[in-house]
Amino acid sequence: MNEINRQAFEPIDEEEKDLMESIEKGEWRSVKHIEKEKEKAIAAARNTLKKDRRINLRLTQKDYHQIQVKAIEEGIPYQTLISSIIHKYLNGSLAPRS
Repeated sequence: MNEINRQAFEPIDEEEKDLMESIEKGEWRSVKHIEKEKEKAIAAARNTLKKDRRINLRLTQKDYHQIQVKAIEEGIPYQTLISSIIHKYLNGSLAPRS
């Protein structure tokens, strides 16, 4: 990548910098049967995002009200907010307040 292009695509973090350097070194190869690989990636993404289980959850009136207020602030349905909180907790990315 020449210097002009490098300035236009300044990496945002160390991981992105490593990826750019790897590409510049020619360490990447084209995938055979690209359409088949795209279909597999799309199917994996759809399955990851598919919500196919329902649960019943009892909350205190206060918690229920607070989750609805937070959802309104975020501009999303409260069920989506609850699902997101659970997902973040299970993946270890839910950070405690400081």
